[in-house]
Amino acid sequence: MDTSKYRIEVVYKEKNYKAEALLANLINDGFNISKVYISDNYLVNIDVDNDKIKMVSDGLIQPVVQNVFINDPYRPEFSYAVEIGFLPGVTDNTAHTVREMAEDILKIKLDYEKSIFSTVTYFFNGDLVINDVVKIANELYNPLIQRIKILTKDEYIKENGMGYDIPVVSISDRMSADEVDLNVSDAELLEIGKSGIKDSDGERRGPLALDMLSMDVIKNYFEKNENRNPTDIEMESIAQTWSEHCKHTIFAASIDDDVTEGIYKKYIRDATKQIRKDKGNDDFCLSVFTDNAGGIVFDDNYIVSDKVETHNSPSALDPFGGSITGIVGVNRDSIGFGMASKPIANRYGFCFANPFDTKPLYRGKDDSTKLLSPRRIMDGVIEGVNAGGNTSGIPTPQGFVYFDDRYKGKPLVFVGTIGLMPRSVAGKNAVEKSARDGDLIVMIGGRVGRDGIHGATFSSEALNSGSPATAVQIGDPITQKKMSDAVVKEARDLGLYNSITDNGAGGLSCSVAEMAEESGGFVVDLEKIPLKYPGLSPWQVWISESQERMTLSVPPKNIKKFISLMESRGVEATVIGTFNSTDRAVVKNNGIKIFDLDMEFLHNGLPKKQLKTTYTKKRHDYEYFEEPKNIDVIFTKMLKRLNIASFEFISTQYDHEVQANSVIKPLQGKGKINGNASVIRPVLDSKKGVVLSQGMYPSYSDIDTYWMAASSIDTSIRNVISVGGSLDELALLDNFCWCDSNNPERLGELKEAAKACYDFAVAYGTPYISGKDSMFNDFKGYDENKNEVMISIPPTLLISSIGVIDNVEICQTLDFKNGGDLIYVIGETKDELGGSEYLSFMGEEISGKGYIGNDIPKVDSSKNIKIYKAFEKAMKLNLFASTISVERGGLAIAFAKSAMAGKLGLNVDINEASLVNIKRADSILFSETQGRFVVSVNPKNKEAFEKTFENINYGFVGKVTNSNSFVIKKSNSEIVNSNVDSLIESNKALFRKF
Repeated sequence: MDTSKYRIEVVYKEKNYKAEALLANLINDGFNISKVYISDNYLVNIDVDNDKIKMVSDGLIQPVVQNVFINDPYRPEFSYAVEIGFLPGVTDNTAHTVREMAEDILKIKLDYEKSIFSTVTYFFNGDLVINDVVKIANELYNPLIQRIKILTKDEYIKENGMGYDIPVVSISDRMSADEVDLNVSDAELLEIGKSGIKDSDGERRGPLALDMLSMDVIKNYFEKNENRNPTDIEMESIAQTWSEHCKHTIFAASIDDDVTEGIYKKYIRDATKQIRKDKGNDDFCLSVFTDNAGGIVFDDNYIVSDKVETHNSPSALDPFGGSITGIVGVNRDSIGFGMASKPIANRYGFCFANPFDTKPLYRGKDDSTKLLSPRRIMDGVIEGVNAGGNTSGIPTPQGFVYFDDRYKGKPLVFVGTIGLMPRSVAGKNAVEKSARDGDLIVMIGGRVGRDGIHGATFSSEALNSGSPATAVQIGDPITQKKMSDAVVKEARDLGLYNSITDNGAGGLSCSVAEMAEESGGFVVDLEKIPLKYPGLSPWQVWISESQERMTLSVPPKNIKKFISLMESRGVEATVIGTFNSTDRAVVKNNGIKIFDLDMEFLHNGLPKKQLKTTYTKKRHDYEYFEEPKNIDVIFTKMLKRLNIASFEFISTQYDHEVQANSVIKPLQGKGKINGNASVIRPVLDSKKGVVLSQGMYPSYSDIDTYWMAASSIDTSIRNVISVGGSLDELALLDNFCWCDSNNPERLGELKEAAKACYDFAVAYGTPYISGKDSMFNDFKGYDENKNEVMISIPPTLLISSIGVIDNVEICQTLDFKNGGDLIYVIGETKDELGGSEYLSFMGEEISGKGYIGNDIPKVDSSKNIKIYKAFEKAMKLNLFASTISVERGGLAIAFAKSAMAGKLGLNVDINEASLVNIKRADSILFSETQGRFVVSVNPKNKEAFEKTFENINYGFVGKVTNSNSFVIKKSNSEIVNSNVDSLIESNKALFRKF
C-alpha cells in the first residue's frame, strides 16, 4: 500500500452499545444472527510517515476502552462485512472534524477535499445468506447519499480487509454560463418552469417551480428590458428568489374578493399591527416579520428572538441530513437576527406516520425509488436534530411528536431556535442593521458544493419521482459552532460589520440579493467563492444551499481585523464582492459578467397570483355506540396510543442542561412525564425566564379548520399560562403546513384557518412575531402494488408560543406533590369529541377505522381570558401544588399524567368536572374541550384558591393520595380502578425499545 494512504480502524475492546442495540433489533426482526461488531474507519490520504499517523490515530481513541488498527484489518468472528460511507461530494462531518484534528496535531494544512474520509463497517456473525445481508444493509444506508460494500468473510480475508476506496468528486469543469432560449413554445416554457433547464446532454437540471404566468413575465422582462435571453444562472436565481418557499406566493396572493391584500397581510401581519396598537406603551415587540427571526423585550438590557422553520421535503429523502440541516439552519436564523443573537434553546416538533407500518411507497414504478419506511424516517429525523443541537451546545428543552398515517409520504419536521441579544451593540440599536454602499460582501463558514441545489424550489412542490437528491444537504454543527461563537461572542460586539444574514434557501443567490436591498445593489466575483471541490458550474455555486454559511457586509476599514479574527477561530472567511447603490444585481466570473438584473425585478417582479376558494362544511357521521362498560380497559389502551404514549425516548436524547438555563424541564416529576411547556432562565443572574410551548390539532382539520386554528392558539397560550406565563408578555409564531394548495377547497380551508389566527390572536392580545408556510406537502407516487397514489397531509397549523416570566420562582410543574392535596378542574367540560383521540380510538376498535365526528371543540376567548387572568393571579400567590393544561385525550389523560409524574395516586369523582349536563362518563373523561386545567392545591390554600376563582367555572373533584391507587368515579360509582405503576408501564411501553 502507498505509504501516503492509511486506513485507521477504531473498535471497542468489549461492549459496543450501538452494536448491541443493532443485534437486538435484528434478532427481533427474525434474522438468525449471534453477534454484531462495528468499526469506525478513517481513510487518510496524507504524505506523512507511520509515526505521525500513529499520533493522529492516538487522537481518535479512548485507549482504555478502544483499540486502533492501522493498515491492519480488524478480524472479529463474522460471516459478512458491510461497509458504508458517503458518496462523493456529500458532507462528511466526521471526516471534517478528524481533518482539523490532524492539522492541529501535525501542524500542517491538509487538502479540504482529498485528505480524510470516514466509513463504518458492520461485521455480522450468524447463519446468514447474502439476501439476508442485503436486507440488513438496505436498512442501514441511504443510497441517495451513501455507498455500500458487502464482502463475505473469505472475500474480506483474500482482499485483506475492506480496501481503500476514497470518494473523491470528479466533475467536468463547466465554469461558463449558458444562455437559456425563452423564444420557444408555451409548452416548452411550461416544461422549463416545471422540470428545469435542459443540460447539454438533454437532461433537465431540476425544478424551477415557476408557473406559466411567471415564465411569461420573465420572458417579457428580458425581451423589453434587457434585449436578450437570460443566462442559466439568472434563471436559476430568479426561481430561487420567487419560489413559494422564499416569497410565500400563496400567502401573498389576492384571494377571492375580500382578501385582495393576501392572507399574510390581512390575517397575520394586521393582527399583530392591531395588537401592538392596542397595547400602546405596553408593546413588547421589537422586531416582527422583517428579519430572520422575531424579537421581543426580555428586560432593559436584552432581546429574546424566536424562529420556527420546517424542513419537510429533504427529511423525506434523507431524514438525518434533512433534519440536521433544519436545526442548524434555524440556529443560523438566530445568529442572523439583528446584529446576531446567541442561540440559547432549540425546540422541535415531528409529524410522522405510524412507525410500525412496514408497507412500502415508491416515488416511481422502479423498485429503486422506494421511500424510506416511517420507522427509518422517524429514527433519522430524531437523530439529526439530536446531532445538530447537542453538538452545537444548544439545549433542547421543548418539543412534541404527533402521528397520522397521512404523514407517510411527507413527514413534517418543525425546528426552532430561541436567541438572546443585547438591546444595544457597539453603541447602536441591535435590531437595526443595513448593508451600506461600499461594504464588502463576506461569506464565512462552510464551503460550497452541490448539496442543496434546488432546495428552495424542491420544497415548493409535491414529492415525486423527479424530486432531486441534490436537494438534500447535511449540516456541519462543529463548523457552525465555531462560526457562531466567533460572530456572537467577538465580531458583533467589536462592531466589525454592518449587517448579517443566513445562507439558507437559495444560498448566496438569496442572502446577497436580500442584503443588497439595504444598499441598493451588488457585484459578486464568483471565482472567489471557496468550493468543496472543483468543477461546479456558476449557477450551482450561486444557488447551492451548502450549510453553515453566513453572509456579512463589512466596511473596508474593518476587513483585515475581521478576516484575522475569523481565521484565528478556525472560521474560513472570504471577500466575494461589494455592495453598492446601483440598483443592479451583478455576478461576474473571472471578469466576465454572467448575471445582470434589475434589483426591483429580481425582488418584486414576481406576478401576484389571483386565487379563488371554495369551502364546504364537512360532516362525518359514524356508527353510534353506547357508553362502554369497560372504561377502565379503554383508559389503559388510550395511554398506549401513539399520540398519548410517552416520548421520553426523544427527550432523553436531547441535552436540555448544556447552558445550565433549564427551570421547567422537558420531563417532569419522579415519573419523568413529558410536560406541555418548558421554562429557561437565559440570564443567570436574573430571575426572569422565557417560557416555550405550542398547540397543534391536525385531526380537527378534518372537521373545521377555523376551530382547528382556534384550538391550536388556545392550547399554545394555555400551556404557557399553566407553568407561570402571562398573557401580557406572550407572543406567537405561526407555521402553516398545507397540502394540494392549488385546490380551491384546500385554499378555502387555509383561509378559514387564517381568519381564526386573526380573531383569536387579537382577542388574546398575543402578537405574531414570526412565521413560515409550507404549501405543497403531498406525495405523488405508487403504493406497494405499484398503484398510483396521492397522499396529502392533513392541513396542519403549528402555533408556537414564547413569553417572558418576571420571576421563575413562581413556576409550577404538572406532577402531584403531596398526598391529601385537593384536585380541581378549572373551566367547563363540554361534549366535544369531534377529532379527538378517543373517537378515533373507538372507531378503530369498532370498525377498524378511526371515527372523526363533528362536535369539534370551540374556543370562547372571553371566558378563557377570565380564567387565564385568574390563573396568573393564583400562580403569583403560590396557590397551586401542581398544574397541567388539558390537551389531547382530555381529563382522563391529564389526571394520569399528573399522577404518573408525581408517582402518587388519586381518588376523584368527575361528576363535578363537567359543570354542564353531560350524562356519559366517556364524554366527560375524553372530551378535548379547550380552556381547561387540572390543578392540585394544598388544603391550607383552599379558601384563597376558591376566592381567586369565585367568578370562574371550576369543580372540586377529589384528592391526591399517598397510595399507588388510581380511582376515577362518576357519582360515587367506580369507572376506572388502576394503579399508578401500571399506568406508567402502559404509557412508556410502546416506545421503550426505541
